[in-house]
Amino acid sequence: MNATGRVGRPPLTERRKAETRLEIAREAVRLFTEKGVSATSAEEIAAAAGLSLRTLWRYFPSKESCVLPLLTTGIDITVRCMRDWPREEGVRWLADRLRSDGGDLSGQLPTVVDLVRLTRTEPALRAVWIQAHSDAEPVFAAVLAERAGRPADDLTIRMRAGLINLALRLAIEHYTDLADKNVEPVEVVRVALLAAARGLPV
Repeated sequence: MNATGRVGRPPLTERRKAETRLEIAREAVRLFTEKGVSATSAEEIAAAAGLSLRTLWRYFPSKESCVLPLLTTGIDITVRCMRDWPREEGVRWLADRLRSDGGDLSGQLPTVVDLVRLTRTEPALRAVWIQAHSDAEPVFAAVLAERAGRPADDLTIRMRAGLINLALRLAIEHYTDLADKNVEPVEVVRVALLAAARGLPV
């Protein structure tokens, strides 16, 4: 996740690294789906991605973490949209912006769906999924704090960051379970964000 606040197109070397990481993630999900996590070796993932094992370890610390780029794409899009979120606009603006900018996910969606399904039965992948969102929360809080002119550890800011984070995770998990895949995943995210904004009944 790019939490540095840098804007614009990343340098070529960074783009190539990102593309390599994504290719590794796709191959890891394919192998995990076909064979299961425990029966898939890091050597197989490296070979499928056309890399040496040594190179694979330069990108990821474990075979399970190879899937991380597929799990953080939606988080990265959300951070980008949040940075553009006008102060005078409510969460509906953010939900609509995510719906319009969510096209970046379309090419990866089938693989992401396969991966999120795997997190239900593979504890090691579930841990990576939960960790991805745990790492995202302080990034969301930092963006919200800057937008509101408040400290990132302010409880209200942390609660808002947590609600956005939870809405994203539950929306993708819900979409994965839907029988009707004619529904756009970004629309499911939009519904989840608006539900989070309404909060709990009092």
